Amino acid sequence: MNTPRASILLPVFDAERWLGVCLRSLQRQRMGDWECVLVDDGSSDGSLAIAREFAAGDPRIRVFAEPHAGLIAALQFGLAHCRAPIVVRMDADDWMHRDRLALQCAAFDDDRSLCAVGTRVRLFPRSRAGDTRERPLPGEEARVRTGRFGYEAWLNAIESPRDVVRNAWIECPIAHPTLAIRREALERFGYRDVPWPEDYDLVLRLIAAGERLGVVPKRLVAWREAGDRLSRRSTRYDTDAFAACKAAHLAQTFLRERGDYGLWGYGGTGRLLASKLQEHGLAPRHIVDVHPRRVGQRIRGAPVIAPEALAHHERTPLVVSVAGTGARQEIRGFLEGLDYREGRDFVCAA
Repeated sequence: MNTPRASILLPVFDAERWLGVCLRSLQRQRMGDWECVLVDDGSSDGSLAIAREFAAGDPRIRVFAEPHAGLIAALQFGLAHCRAPIVVRMDADDWMHRDRLALQCAAFDDDRSLCAVGTRVRLFPRSRAGDTRERPLPGEEARVRTGRFGYEAWLNAIESPRDVVRNAWIECPIAHPTLAIRREALERFGYRDVPWPEDYDLVLRLIAAGERLGVVPKRLVAWREAGDRLSRRSTRYDTDAFAACKAAHLAQTFLRERGDYGLWGYGGTGRLLASKLQEHGLAPRHIVDVHPRRVGQRIRGAPVIAPEALAHHERTPLVVSVAGTGARQEIRGFLEGLDYREGRDFVCAA
């Protein structure tokens, strides 16, 4: 058999409602030189039958039925059966634009140094005009929560390898259903069974190893906000797990040579991150805050200082844990004015 240009790695578990839409979006691709490695992870619904029906009419779709062992096992099993030099991730409840494969493969051709490439996303289904309900009625499909639109906008503003790196500690800078990666790199790094998001863990390990990750600045994946999707059901994807992931990787990389650091911000995100870093023996030497009632006090034994005091303090690695794109941009500008360089002297991690 000829080697396809791209292997679409598609784990499936109880996805009969959406799988047909997903697979039809594959078949509509303008670039037809692909295979789909579909791994059914012991579904109890009609997913496997739907997959086999599609495969019967399209030999590019290869179906593997495995006992239920979870997402990580399904991904690793499927990777072992991918034949193309580029592995493209896809989730069974999403769908892709007809130009997705062509544009991502072109990005690899245009820049041979890229290890992986993501795309912009469109979250769906949107609420109808005038409908402000956060929760659907019984039997009704979940709609995108209002707070998720800010994340969508942040994610879609990432356009370059530099953007990926400087935003990597804030959230996962590449939505996993959009990831295309060179197969040899994915085989080398693999997916780990860790108590936090496997996609974020992979991206942070790739960046730590010096790999370059890019983004096609087009909305090429429609990302479904399903009420029963794994990211809503599993504690592996909650706020606590994301903070634990950041702390573990910060301890191994940016803060590896230091037993302390400076923390800018002590709101909810800063407190949580500080507690997770404490588990790695890392405590803040000082805490930077703009609130006049906090400045001069102590938190966790660390003095609270105003931003201006950084100019006179011994320079330590600084972790900025302040939510909000506008606030982070102001802090970045302030620190750059003090000759702090992002990635070397400080990172934004909220």
